[in-house]
Amino acid sequence: MKFSLIAALVVVLAVAHGNEAVSLVKRDVQSEVDRITKLINDMSASIITATQDMVENVKALEVTNTAQTYVEDSRAKILPLVEKFQAEATKLQEQVKPFIANIEDQMKPLTDNFNAQVRPLTDNFHAQVKPLTDMMEKFFQQVMDQTKALLPPQ
Repeated sequence: MKFSLIAALVVVLAVAHGNEAVSLVKRDVQSEVDRITKLINDMSASIITATQDMVENVKALEVTNTAQTYVEDSRAKILPLVEKFQAEATKLQEQVKPFIANIEDQMKPLTDNFNAQVRPLTDNFHAQVKPLTDMMEKFFQQVMDQTKALLPPQ
């Protein structure tokens, strides 16, 4: 970077010197030095900014590549575990299936027996409660009719 600045300074000085040799009009040396200094400062700032941008882009790319590599490595490590877990789960399901079928076979007569004993009780309870609910429904209807009769006409 220093070499490019020195090279740029030499080029600018050579151009300025060539212009002075060709020109018949005297120029102000201080203004030329100021102009060259400004030009060099602008070039230096431009080079610094470009370098910083390039460094930031390289860092961002490096972080992205590192993250992507980490994700791919993690995926490569986890995928066999997931496959092994799925295989074990399938084996376990196949092993448990006969036990579940056996339990269902044993429970079916019990639930059928329970339903057979409870069904008459629930039917009997419903038959006894039905007249009471009908009577309550009629009572509430009468109360509503009487309440409506007491309201002033609208």
